[in-house]
Amino acid sequence: MNEIIMYGAAIVSVVLVVTMLIKKMDIKITLFGVGIILMYVALAMGNGIAIKDFQSTGMVLLDPLKAVMDEFKSTLPKAGFIILMLGGYSAYMTSIGANEVTVNTLTKPIKGIKSVYILVPVVFLIGNLLSLVIPSASNLAIILLATLYPVLRKAGMSTLTSAAVIATTATVMPTPLGGDNVAIATELAKYPEFANLTVTDYVVKYHAMISIPVLILMAVVHFFWQKYMDKKNPLANSADVELQDVKEIEGGWLYRTVYTLLPIFPIVLLIVVYFAKVQLSVEVATIISFIIAIICELIRKRNGSQVLKETESFFKGMGNSVPIVALLVSAGVFVLGLKSIGMISSLQNMMLGIQGSNMGFVLPLILVALTILIVMLSGSGTALFYALVPLVVPLATAAAISPIAISIPMGLVGNLMRAVSPVSAVVCIVAGSVKVNPLDIVKRTSVPMIAGVVCTVIMSLLIFL
Repeated sequence: MNEIIMYGAAIVSVVLVVTMLIKKMDIKITLFGVGIILMYVALAMGNGIAIKDFQSTGMVLLDPLKAVMDEFKSTLPKAGFIILMLGGYSAYMTSIGANEVTVNTLTKPIKGIKSVYILVPVVFLIGNLLSLVIPSASNLAIILLATLYPVLRKAGMSTLTSAAVIATTATVMPTPLGGDNVAIATELAKYPEFANLTVTDYVVKYHAMISIPVLILMAVVHFFWQKYMDKKNPLANSADVELQDVKEIEGGWLYRTVYTLLPIFPIVLLIVVYFAKVQLSVEVATIISFIIAIICELIRKRNGSQVLKETESFFKGMGNSVPIVALLVSAGVFVLGLKSIGMISSLQNMMLGIQGSNMGFVLPLILVALTILIVMLSGSGTALFYALVPLVVPLATAAAISPIAISIPMGLVGNLMRAVSPVSAVVCIVAGSVKVNPLDIVKRTSVPMIAGVVCTVIMSLLIFL
């Protein structure tokens, strides 16, 4: 009877979560609610809360709520705090205008390139570099539509080609500042085989090995695909969009150089100390960069009161990142509910059945297929990944494969397929701005992104399986 309850509760909960993802409802509350209900189901089945050394409140009805608080306490000091710090630093860079300077500096050389189609891979790669500074695909697209789109159109690039390149600028750039990389690296570090793994370790040793070749491949495919599509559809230009002149950044070379580097300074610092064999955490690198940025502002403005007032944006930015932390915690609560009813143990036992059968590759393929389906239907590239982070190691261990063989393809494929979903925010924003149908954008983004997906999966399985 308990087994029937377990499978029934698990199926209903997963269907509910997937439905909410597809309908673009707030998935955090859904995950919290379903996770808590599953814990109550587990208690009714005679199971305990699946937390090691869990201390009961003494009242069974309150135990699931205490488990939620325990999950918050576990997540906040680790991945949660790092994400809050990164959100604060990014907001401060926007406040002092450093992000704008970086965008201007990196896109300025584009004006000197005369060949329209050479611009395609160049803009794609530069856009992905900018995603280091502006990790949100939607926000980056909005900025590039205002600053880069007029430049591309005036250079003779078609509307749809320009739109497709901008829609794919935030994909799989290897960065230790990415929230998804922080989440998975923190989770992996909990296990002995990945003890002391830092986010930089994860990105340099594993992520970059796949993502850099994939980025280069997609840049090349973009070149040929956009050229082919423009020849197939010579009327791909639109005269309906008013092109604005791009504002130049005022200031001397020293200002432009320093403020171009400030947004990416935490990354530079982490990479330098990594190769210098010095242990430096992301949060410490962020604080160092924040202090340097304040000093730069004091030198530039010579107004201590104003500079200190602007630092408030750092803390507001931390507050704006709380939803990402809440998503991590809610995903943990959901998985805790599944563990409590015994579903995770059941899945692990199923995975044990494929050990020694050379069928370990099936698990990554199933999860990648699920990722593609959810991203295409919901438009969210990372929600499913965050939800499955706590399951990566247990399932991989049961299937006798490396967790990296799951985390890398799932994380990368989710970010790639976002630009192929006609309901994703970035595609809708770009389509609305250039006044074309989202499906026309998807036709232009699909081939480069699918090529990236295929390359990601094949390389991940060959290298990490």
